[in-house]
Amino acid sequence: MQKRTLGNSNLEVSALGLGCMGMSMSYGPAGDKQEMIALLRAAVERGVTFFDTAEAYGPFTNEELIGEALSPLRDQVVIATKFGFNLDSTFDPKAERGSVGLDSRPEHIKRVAEASLKRLRIDAIDLFYQHRVDPNVPIEDVAGAVKDLIQEGKVKYFGLSEPGIQTIRRAHAVQPVTAVQSEYSLWTRDPEAELLATLEELGIGLVPFSPLGRGFLTGKMDENTAFDTSDFRNVLPRFTPEARKANLALVDLLGTIAKRKQSTPAQIALAWLLAQKPWIVPIPGTRKLARLDENLGATEIELTADDLREIEQAAAKITVQGARYNEKLLQLSGR
Repeated sequence: MQKRTLGNSNLEVSALGLGCMGMSMSYGPAGDKQEMIALLRAAVERGVTFFDTAEAYGPFTNEELIGEALSPLRDQVVIATKFGFNLDSTFDPKAERGSVGLDSRPEHIKRVAEASLKRLRIDAIDLFYQHRVDPNVPIEDVAGAVKDLIQEGKVKYFGLSEPGIQTIRRAHAVQPVTAVQSEYSLWTRDPEAELLATLEELGIGLVPFSPLGRGFLTGKMDENTAFDTSDFRNVLPRFTPEARKANLALVDLLGTIAKRKQSTPAQIALAWLLAQKPWIVPIPGTRKLARLDENLGATEIELTADDLREIEQAAAKITVQGARYNEKLLQLSGR
């Protein structure tokens, strides 16, 4: 497995990480615990060293799963987790009542760190992200709290998830930011407007979540695909049958390149991301070993300048239909 370094830090990780949220929530019922443990350990055997979780996933159960699966392999892995939500309230992205409040007060951050360390069965959190920016807490205070945790040896590196450009700059001035996590893929290209240039300037790595468009870019679904009633894609505007039908043009583009490269649409989507910058480390999630192997195969695909130009020119003619999130989901879960 190829390695990449996140920005100007010393944090070296596998070129592809593993997003673990879907093992516990959001995409239908949680996966079987023993099967997920086996999958996590298989990922390590295949050279994956970067694993992404959060206290909010479950909540709490995903960190516990990661702790049980990876604590015997601690010296081989980098574990990222997140703080920033008040999980004493109802954690349900589709709930009509009971929302998840944001809470990045320094005292709360420190309590979350202690609890995450126990669930993850580790002595230090490798990468600690603010999950969502809290408008009620100055980002300087947030960065200062994480700086304290780093000085205490409880955290190694500081990250931000879906922050604005000025938030990144202000935080970075207090405690260097090692990585920013944002959605980025061929059908979500918002980071290209300002974020990529800012990260390059400051020497910060980018960790794209949902690099396969929540499964859509794999080519395994169409407008007739039905989701489990608990699957949060049911409430995403981009996943209405009409939007999916319109957005298949992007999958067809990936499929065309994939045939030529003797690969799959998912592999081309990931290879495209890897080709954008050497400090980009996508974290596709899966519950299946076959999908894990397929995703990891993307690191072996070389897209030439001509390939990338072809993808760019064709993608420019495709308008992606549907917003990433609905308003309620944005308010309740931050995503």
